[in-house]
Amino acid sequence: MSAPADRDLERALFDACLGLADTAGREAFLVRACAGDDALKDRVRRLLAAHGEAEKFIPDVADSRPPLSPLPATAGPASESSVSEGAEGSFIGRYRLVRRIGEGGCGVVYLAEQCEPVRRRVALKVIRLGMDTERVVARFALERQALALMNHPNVAQVLDAGATESGRPYFVMELVEGERITDFCRNHRLGVRERLELFIPVCHAIQHAHQKGILHRDIKPSNVLVTMQDGVPVPKVIDFGVAKAVLGPQAGDATRTGDGMFLGTPAYMSPEQAEPGRIDVDTRSDVYSLGALLHELLVDRPPFDSRRLLEAGLDELRRTLREVEPAAPSRFLRALPSLELAQVSAARSSEPPALVKALKRDLDWIVLRALEKDRARRYATVNGLALDLARHLRDEPVEARPTGGFYRLRKLVRRNRVLFAASVAVALALVAGLGVSTRLFVRERVALREQTALRRQAETAERLTRAAFLTREGSFEAAARVLDGIGGPLTQPSFDGMLANRAVGDWLASQRRWSEAAARFAVALELGRLDILGPVTVDHQCYGVASILAGDEAAYQRFRARSAERFFPANNSDAVARVLKTCLLRSLTPALRERLLPLGKRTEFWFSSLNPRLAAGWAVVPVSLWSYRGGDYEEARRLAQAGDDPADVAGARGATLRLIIALCDLGEGRREEAAARLEAVRPVIAAGFEGDLTKGDARDGHWYDWAYAHILMQEAERLLGDYSGAAPEKI
Repeated sequence: MSAPADRDLERALFDACLGLADTAGREAFLVRACAGDDALKDRVRRLLAAHGEAEKFIPDVADSRPPLSPLPATAGPASESSVSEGAEGSFIGRYRLVRRIGEGGCGVVYLAEQCEPVRRRVALKVIRLGMDTERVVARFALERQALALMNHPNVAQVLDAGATESGRPYFVMELVEGERITDFCRNHRLGVRERLELFIPVCHAIQHAHQKGILHRDIKPSNVLVTMQDGVPVPKVIDFGVAKAVLGPQAGDATRTGDGMFLGTPAYMSPEQAEPGRIDVDTRSDVYSLGALLHELLVDRPPFDSRRLLEAGLDELRRTLREVEPAAPSRFLRALPSLELAQVSAARSSEPPALVKALKRDLDWIVLRALEKDRARRYATVNGLALDLARHLRDEPVEARPTGGFYRLRKLVRRNRVLFAASVAVALALVAGLGVSTRLFVRERVALREQTALRRQAETAERLTRAAFLTREGSFEAAARVLDGIGGPLTQPSFDGMLANRAVGDWLASQRRWSEAAARFAVALELGRLDILGPVTVDHQCYGVASILAGDEAAYQRFRARSAERFFPANNSDAVARVLKTCLLRSLTPALRERLLPLGKRTEFWFSSLNPRLAAGWAVVPVSLWSYRGGDYEEARRLAQAGDDPADVAGARGATLRLIIALCDLGEGRREEAAARLEAVRPVIAAGFEGDLTKGDARDGHWYDWAYAHILMQEAERLLGDYSGAAPEKI
């Protein structure tokens, strides 16, 4: 075994011993794990002894201490030099340490109180004393940078960073006061459905990290905490201490592990992460770890037991992760003793037969696909795993399905080579001619179909890339011809395809070719369907107004009915508000209002939490129009008047808010006031909508903002009984 591998095993055994409370238990564990290797056992003992000395130097503070008392008026960062770093009451920067609340592979986490400019409790992580080597400092700095890059409601937010007087780096993050996700589910007796609904936001958080170029590489229950916010459980992903940057300068040599080393927790570690010398670990490693966490949420156990893996030794650990197939969750449950199965079922508010039935088929397939040994057969992205779980919750077919019979047979043959060699020899002697010819024929047909499909995909991808390039060069007509030349529907997500169709759609809209523009935005929506956040909602706004202006009311009605289900789970409330705004261009039936109610309540809650500067922007439009469509004219008028800026006389936002006030007047029977408001706003909307639609900007309004105001103006004039605009189908 190489020297780095020896150090890695020492580290794993050292961490395992720290989890054992008594000295006798540690010694018994070491004797079993280091059987026959006294030198390894002695090195681990010396590590434990050094750790004990460090504990005396930096004392823990018992969790039973009284709550944090107010700071004295004279307390401040200057106290740092008078107290040892890490001691209770000492200062690191402007943070007073209260007690130690946890530790990771190379860092110690403290509960601290920020002194200025605000007073609040935070979590402060500082590199562990004695671990400040160049490699560990580099990895710690990577964790700090990784967290700073991310901004997601399910990822613990970084607030500050720096170094102590002795040069030990630290960073400050929001204090997540919660339970491990597994403990939370067990203590609250959550059923299978509730556990999946709690797990899906964890997938969204990891997908957000991947979009920032960051792998977590240590996903496990202790790194996913659940906290209560306004009575709602919210999972938070923490501890990117072994994160690896997959993009940008963070991927330098300083953060690579040594030859033969691996980082992570064995029970949740992917096979490729445990392999020595692997530098191509990618996002699918986190997919595997999420599959292991999902396995534990469903049956109370990860696929493999960490302690048994460590006791077996590093080589056996790697062999197990590489070759031993995990049991499907339902099969794992059926193998449990009756008493233990009853306990697992009770923790999920279920009976054993019902729990096994709930996990069989869909969830078995999903978990096993995430835990595939061959990463090419796993979900390609964390989003794929989350989408399959969402399909299961909606009683829709899932993409994960049992592997083909030939694939299973090949795996079985590899495990039983001698037996199958003899059996196959006998079988081939009997049916050699027919078997060989049939197999060759089937393989040829399958290969032909695969080659044809791959060739079509490559040709389509090339055309989409070409179209995207032409739009960036301003050759929109040429790009439209390239897109028209693509035969058949586009079913695979494509970033270039989404951008190309969006740009051509904008070009067509500027020429008032509404039907063609709506068709382009529909394709852009399909190609970007895996992203339920920000930019895609622009395509929703464009498609919504273009379909109405094209006279295709049926398409618009189908579009907003689908939007209600698609965007309710989104974490981005601003995106939800923009989709809701587009869905309110036409009046609502009681049934449709009921379907849109989750989006409406989400938008109202988000709007009430904004500061006045942000609330005065476009955010006021969907919330005031939602009140108007619900018949609450007084509230709709109040919101629109509060958001209307008298100085904004020529912008689309101000014109839209004044239109909503006029609609409220009409709803309350004040026709004269409504007519006066419409008379004042009509020329503003006419100038914006009938002018050059390519000149819009965020201040005055983009083309779809003017189109939005124009559609509301048509509705107001029809209600007034003085409709003078052109019919939609003639626009």
